[in-house]
Amino acid sequence: MNTEQIMSAIFLIAVLVLILPGFLSTNNKIKDFLKNLSIWTIITLVIIVIIYIIGG
Repeated sequence: MNTEQIMSAIFLIAVLVLILPGFLSTNNKIKDFLKNLSIWTIITLVIIVIIYIIGG
């Protein structure tokens, strides 16, 4: 792994740490939780693909 990949991973983990507490507290129902989790998964995958394309 090079430095850019490590920094990207640290950035994504930091964003997750910042968002996760509020995300869990507002998603009490399992249906809402799964819907929002899928949206965040798609957003994260899009960001990773964009970083890969730009850096690649």
